[in-house]
Amino acid sequence: MNIKQAKQEVMDTVKAYLMKDEYGEYVIPSVHQRPVLLLGAPGIGKTQIMEQAARECGVALVAYTITHHTRQSAIGLPFISKKEYGGREYSTTEYTMSEIVASIYNCMTETGLDEGILFIDEINCVSETLAPAMLQFLQCKSFGNHEIPKGWVIVAAGNPPEYNKSVREFDVVTLDRIKRIDVQPDFEVWKEYAYEQGIHPAVISYLELRRKNFYRMENTVDGRIFATARGWEDLSRLIQVYETLGKDVDREVVCQYIQHPMIAKDFAAYLALYNKYKTDYAVEELLQGKWTQITIQKIRNASLDEHLSLVGLLNGKLSQLFTECYLTDSYITKLYEYMVYYRDNLADISLKAICQIGRASCRERV
Repeated sequence: MNIKQAKQEVMDTVKAYLMKDEYGEYVIPSVHQRPVLLLGAPGIGKTQIMEQAARECGVALVAYTITHHTRQSAIGLPFISKKEYGGREYSTTEYTMSEIVASIYNCMTETGLDEGILFIDEINCVSETLAPAMLQFLQCKSFGNHEIPKGWVIVAAGNPPEYNKSVREFDVVTLDRIKRIDVQPDFEVWKEYAYEQGIHPAVISYLELRRKNFYRMENTVDGRIFATARGWEDLSRLIQVYETLGKDVDREVVCQYIQHPMIAKDFAAYLALYNKYKTDYAVEELLQGKWTQITIQKIRNASLDEHLSLVGLLNGKLSQLFTECYLTDSYITKLYEYMVYYRDNLADISLKAICQIGRASCRERV
């Protein structure tokens, strides 16, 4: 499934696991709440959807990239304690609370939310020493002797073996205890996300023309070359900032994000033409209804790629204008709410007091 479907599946799972009966007990007992495992190529948005899913479900979120952790931080540090068995005292080894489990309790205290999602990224890329702890985590929902609190849904993510040499494949015992979701790249879904996030129109229009370049992963004699959704989004942000700084994004810069030489070269050439068309066709004047017969004739004689680039330019500018309009409308709506609140709750303030406040404000500005 694509990443949008995967997000909905995660949300549906969270809602199902957190549903309670008339006695306040979870309809699906914890022992049968299988951890969700998202498996998919890197850079397609597995991590990004978790914050959205938690927010839309109204639950807390604790996220960890497990490759940054050691066995000690995952299961806790050992210490010696005293216990009595059969009338005799013995020294026994216990463990402090897992850093990850402790983070859940801290999150519950800070947010006031008792239910949430524990998200573990790159779960199948752990070290040799941590691998048994991860298997125990997926099978028993615990780190060492410390269980994940009830009301917390476990979601993990990882890459298939063909994308990462560090991947450890799970055995059947573990796979039979998880809810596995395979996620595939999907340009149409990403394009919807791209418009919402304000991705640079040059990136969107280029990928409309070269959809096969949206996600590529290839092995060559010189190593692995690739282009990912994450790479396109990060490149887009850089292009937008470079435009503000008045700097050009050339092939060398594109290669730093799109690590596929052929695609990087092709996009750099497209971006140069895109910027040229922006000047040649005076896009802002076109949107204002101002054009000349020379411009119209130039558009008629243009190639298909040039037509699509022009449409991308127009869409990009319109998206910018729509965004500005939306933000202005939101500002006015919020301002109106404050004014209504002021009218209904502060009506007893005299006109004299209001004038005094106004004069004081003016003096501060001066």
